[in-house]
Amino acid sequence: MNDLFKALVYGKHVSLSVLDTTDLVNKAIKIHSLTPPSAVLLGNLLTCCAYMSGCLKSERGAVSITVKSRDGNGSASVSGDVSLHIRGYAEGSCRDSLKGGVLTVIKDDGFFRPFVGACEIECDDVSRILTDYFLQSEQIPTAVSVGVKLNEDGSCAAAGGVVMQLMPGCPQEVSDRAKERMQAFADPAEVIQKYGARGAVTRFFKDEIDQNGLYLLHPDYICNCSRAKIEDVIRSVGRAELLNICAEQGRVSVHCHYCNTDYTFDKDDIEKLFDNE
Repeated sequence: MNDLFKALVYGKHVSLSVLDTTDLVNKAIKIHSLTPPSAVLLGNLLTCCAYMSGCLKSERGAVSITVKSRDGNGSASVSGDVSLHIRGYAEGSCRDSLKGGVLTVIKDDGFFRPFVGACEIECDDVSRILTDYFLQSEQIPTAVSVGVKLNEDGSCAAAGGVVMQLMPGCPQEVSDRAKERMQAFADPAEVIQKYGARGAVTRFFKDEIDQNGLYLLHPDYICNCSRAKIEDVIRSVGRAELLNICAEQGRVSVHCHYCNTDYTFDKDDIEKLFDNE
């Protein structure tokens, strides 16, 4: 099971999140048959997305993170919602450097126009990329340390990390203490493999945390697509156009990148969609 522990520490001046996303990353590896470079990149982004999804407030809240390499040969996209249903996919060559590419984050609170933030990618370290994003696009001092450790067979041995975000008015001495503590997470996957998320909270923040304010959430790799939802999408294309596609290609096909599922509709399926019209 995946864990996300959230709490305020250091006198409630710092927001803390500690994640174990090992199972989540293993699901992604299995669904997409990921190569090691893709598994590491996508796994780190999935962990970051789980953290950001855990910060959503609205019942209709959602977030997406996309990275694209400078030459366009590699990209990865992840999405999550307030239910902590996390999913994602990688395209192209993830062996290529992301440096010079672009990170884009879209946050939708379900009520107003979605917030869109973007920043140029200056390195290949996802932790650093997200740290830079929070400072540049959201103006929030944030320390992000995420990691993925793979077994020799390509499966995930451990994944997760820690995120500390300074609250408004945080004293400099508290900021310094938080920065020093982050050094313990130089290899976050190793920490998660050794202690787990709960153990890491106890090991490194026992004296700083209000146990009554410690929250536990369980993100998971779940795609929200379904045949019914796909039917609603293609119905908007119109009966005539869908039947034309069937005549030319034998069927209408829709592929979900997030769960790697193909939905197909033959002529009879299309006719049924418009039975009541």
